[in-house]
Amino acid sequence: MMFHDLIGNRAQAAAFAFMTETLLTTIENSFQIAWDYLEATGELGHPDTAANHLLDTIEGMVRRGERRQLPLSNKAIAAYQRFRAEQALSLAS
Repeated sequence: MMFHDLIGNRAQAAAFAFMTETLLTTIENSFQIAWDYLEATGELGHPDTAANHLLDTIEGMVRRGERRQLPLSNKAIAAYQRFRAEQALSLAS
């Protein structure tokens, strides 16, 4: 799944209108790095859930000022791994 597939409709694209092309590229690349890692390690889970969680995490960090790809990717991966672990725990209880 590609980042631009997630913001395919106009309403979603308009939400990102404030961002420059460079920032959009940073977000897309960070998302793709995180996605590829989770897919390669078998940790991806449900694609829609993963995509939404990764994008929400990356977007939140960008809004707080982070602009470096690897920290965005790594923190999104870690946040998704915590999310999945919490889900597994709640299902086990």
